[in-house]
Amino acid sequence: MRISLLLACTATVLWARTLNAQRPTLNANDPPPIRREFRAAWVATVTNIDWPSRPDLDTWTQQAELLAILNRAVALHLNAIIFQIRPGTDALYASRLEPWSEYLTGRQGRPPEPAWDPLAFAVAEAHRRGIELHAWFNPYRARYARPLSDAARTHVSRTQPLLVRRYGDYLWMDPGEPAVRRRAVQVVLDVVKRYDIDAVHIDDYFYPYRERDSSGRSLDFPDSTTYARYRQGGGTLSRDDWRRHNVDLLVEALDRGVHATKRWVRFGVSPIGIWRPGNPPSVTPGFDAYQEIFADTRTWLRNGWVDYWVPQLYWAIDSPQSYPVLLSWWASQNLKHRNLWIGNGLHRVRDADPVQAPIGRSSWRADEIIQQVGLTRSSVASAPNGGATGNVFFSMKNLMTNVDSIDA
Repeated sequence: MRISLLLACTATVLWARTLNAQRPTLNANDPPPIRREFRAAWVATVTNIDWPSRPDLDTWTQQAELLAILNRAVALHLNAIIFQIRPGTDALYASRLEPWSEYLTGRQGRPPEPAWDPLAFAVAEAHRRGIELHAWFNPYRARYARPLSDAARTHVSRTQPLLVRRYGDYLWMDPGEPAVRRRAVQVVLDVVKRYDIDAVHIDDYFYPYRERDSSGRSLDFPDSTTYARYRQGGGTLSRDDWRRHNVDLLVEALDRGVHATKRWVRFGVSPIGIWRPGNPPSVTPGFDAYQEIFADTRTWLRNGWVDYWVPQLYWAIDSPQSYPVLLSWWASQNLKHRNLWIGNGLHRVRDADPVQAPIGRSSWRADEIIQQVGLTRSSVASAPNGGATGNVFFSMKNLMTNVDSIDA
């Protein structure tokens, strides 16, 4: 049982990097220390990636699928699940602020029948098994491409349409609107107040990834009016810097708000694994999150606006965007000694079936992930600032199907 044995082993180095050690003075916003290796998986609900398997299942089947995920997590010695509950200004939990998700019931706004609350159920069942439940939010995405149903009358695109922008096939909240930031924080803190979650989690979606028109021309995000209003109000930042500042404000507000509400609940971010090409110098090709989605992720980590950091290092060990090189670089940027855990691209593992696409740089064998976990563990002794102390796998369905006999 390769992955379960690997995850079950305790590293020979004691994980001494706790939050108490990281922050010399305990204050009201400090969550409790983490005294174990972090072993987790993302459970994505958008387009039914991981759960539920279909949007038209009855309550009992949905619950059974969720229990199967949690039981599999126990068998693999995971100790946390990152559960997506807000994929597009909707809710996979009982909310007075946003409509029920179409990925749960097939139609946005339709409650599950018989009635149940997936988040409350997931929290209770995870904790019963000794597993943390991290609530995963998408703060800006308003509607995913190819929706399953019309927007509910309580959806933000109908209740506050001036905050929403159509961009390509998506609807997107405009990060430049202060009301958008307030709404995102309100939604997150509502969950923190009402549910016994262990952490709030956001991923790599900030300003949208670039869309193109039918001729292949890159489309700019339609926020000219919002930016003009900012300049008319005395703002002096360039448009790109203003966009980055908007996201900075949200991240800092979430960090402060979560800890002010429940000091023991953690706040984590999982950014794309490259801050900017050339950082570190050997990583020259690659996506520029700073310039393309206006996420100055290094600043958030350096400023300590998070309790944990999960860069998505979805590249092979021997690729130009080398896994160990990027791991070491992120560790070197962890100046506030936050918990550094690495996101692993389990979705890139393919079975060794010759009928499937050939195994290559875009698809791996399971041994690649095994080696990456080993490198993460060895980084505690070899990388700057104590390296990384855990791994998060994308995504749970690949563990459920035992891709490439990873649990053989």
